[in-house]
Amino acid sequence: MSSKMLKNQLNPKGKMFKSNELSDKEYLAGVLNGDVSILGRAITLIESSNIKHQKKAEQLIESCLPKSGKSFRLGITGTPGVGKSTFIESFGSLLYDKGLKIAILAIDPSSNKNKGSILGDKTRMEQLGKLSNVFIRPSPSANVLGGVARKTRETIVLCEAAGYDFIIVETVGVGQSETMVKSLVDMFLLLLQPGAGDELQGIKRGIVEMADLIVINKADGNMKSPANKTILEYKNALHLFPPTTNNWDVPVLSCSSIEKTGLPEIEEAITRFRNTMKSSGFFVQNRKKQNENWLNQNLFDRLKSEFLNTAGIPEKLVQLKEEVASGNISPFKAAKILIDRFKKS
Repeated sequence: MSSKMLKNQLNPKGKMFKSNELSDKEYLAGVLNGDVSILGRAITLIESSNIKHQKKAEQLIESCLPKSGKSFRLGITGTPGVGKSTFIESFGSLLYDKGLKIAILAIDPSSNKNKGSILGDKTRMEQLGKLSNVFIRPSPSANVLGGVARKTRETIVLCEAAGYDFIIVETVGVGQSETMVKSLVDMFLLLLQPGAGDELQGIKRGIVEMADLIVINKADGNMKSPANKTILEYKNALHLFPPTTNNWDVPVLSCSSIEKTGLPEIEEAITRFRNTMKSSGFFVQNRKKQNENWLNQNLFDRLKSEFLNTAGIPEKLVQLKEEVASGNISPFKAAKILIDRFKKS
């Protein structure tokens, strides 16, 4: 045994210990029993790019699927600095007081250079993180469009199987396509600041159209009046939009996450939305659509992985990228060459 291998199997006192890798049964039992430590390790497993881990993760997801699907999934997005973490901590505390078991999947911005991430939401939600029935999991977005971690869908399944009945997905913020967020959740909440102005805070119309609930945060002190003005401006703006596909009239509310005012009204609006969607059948229809999107994502991920791992493709791709960049060949022809090579493999 090499000295490196021996070192990896020794504790600080030099004694041998068994590998701490869990078996499939241990992962499943831990998740289903709501073991927070094992749940965290299971999420790390599904986020791993290691092929061995991916196979183990897929088996775990398959086993957890029958125990999932009973939660309410709320997506929250908003401009940077709007106070998403503060809002979630205050709103999460309200849900906790009502006896709900809450999982918060906070998607952190990843570095474009080294794929690292800040992962600071546990410190920003310090008080909420101390509560026994609250699970906070920061995950790197890994440059996925919409700021959603690549394995967020699988993470939701694990949290539901672990017994969490209210799941909040916090995204990086407005700026990228938030379509993926919408495809993950039952309700999409857009958090804004007082003072919309003529530009409506630079929020793209498409994002406002996706919102099921708009909340103006920081409506306290001398910002109460601007908050009321912003509510009116957004209500007027919504009248110009076409009717929603679920025939839901989007409420525009305000709150103060610090003073904890307006939160019960937000909770009431969410409950009303949930009941309305369930009675109309749209809730189940939306969940089915989420599963279809999940299939599409996995299909494209697998095809891309198989393509890039085919012998000779990575090298040919590098070569063709240089030729396309130099203008020696068109992107269309380069793509055809790669696909033809892949078909022959």
